[in-house]
Amino acid sequence: ALAPRCGWVLPALEQRLAVPGVVSSATVRLYAAAAKTAKNDAKRTRQEKVKDKPRPRRRPLMTKPVDDVYLTWLYRRPSYELEQAVGMLKKFQELDFTHPKQFVYINVFLDMALQKKKKVDPFSSSVTLPYRFTDEVNKVLVFTENEQEAELAREHGAAIVGGVELIKWILEDEIQADFYVAVPAIIPKLIPLRNKLKRKYPSTRRNSLGSDIPKMLQFFRECHEYSVQDESIIKTRIARLDMPTEHIIANLKTIIHDICTFKPSNYDPIVRRLVIRSSTSEGLLLNLDGILPQAEKVEEKEEKNAVDEDQQKPVQESVST
Repeated sequence: ALAPRCGWVLPALEQRLAVPGVVSSATVRLYAAAAKTAKNDAKRTRQEKVKDKPRPRRRPLMTKPVDDVYLTWLYRRPSYELEQAVGMLKKFQELDFTHPKQFVYINVFLDMALQKKKKVDPFSSSVTLPYRFTDEVNKVLVFTENEQEAELAREHGAAIVGGVELIKWILEDEIQADFYVAVPAIIPKLIPLRNKLKRKYPSTRRNSLGSDIPKMLQFFRECHEYSVQDESIIKTRIARLDMPTEHIIANLKTIIHDICTFKPSNYDPIVRRLVIRSSTSEGLLLNLDGILPQAEKVEEKEEKNAVDEDQQKPVQESVST
């Protein structure tokens, strides 16, 4: 008798069923914000725990292996003196029965940083090596409208000689050269080529703009060009392996000294690491002592000489009085 009849509903339950189950958007945003805050707090807690946890100490790399077979990643990469490294490359060639006239290369890793956030811009340069290692001759184009200068340029080996008529062909890639030189009289007419030639546009800073056509042609026909790749690396060949060791060393030092001129001497040296290799050998890390120019020592000597002169002046004055 006390049991409810089938189909009866309690009053309170009837009211709850009568109200539709709709949640407002403000409530949803509130719950979402609270969940996001809790998630961020948990993430920060995990990060703090990771920071507080001491990092595992890595064993310092050992200097020199004892056995002939060893794990390279456990030891520091050995560095060699320049003369020793060249001798090793020659020995590798004999043991591997590779071609004796293969090229010798260097990989120069640069420190381009200057003060604050400034850095040295990637550059390219050309140098005359003391010992040529190839018979290749660069193709040089000479801009001049003077017939006598044009004839002089042809006599000294210019590949192409001409005036403003060459601009159209160069812009359309019909004419290309390794280097472009010009006389001062024609340079105002070559402005349309500035964006096309970029670093090869004739300029006095690169010694490609001047009146001495034979001298410019001799330099650019035989010079060795290199450039910075990937913003901080120079990869270039410097010699052939069958050349005398002293010739290879002289060519290497010539290129390194030219590279060092692109960063002021009051900063850290621009050359950070130097690796030498042949076409078929592994790379050998070089010891930079004796390779980089000794600019700092020269400055110290000049300062010392200036101090000595200042100390000698009072003595001379006392003698004269």
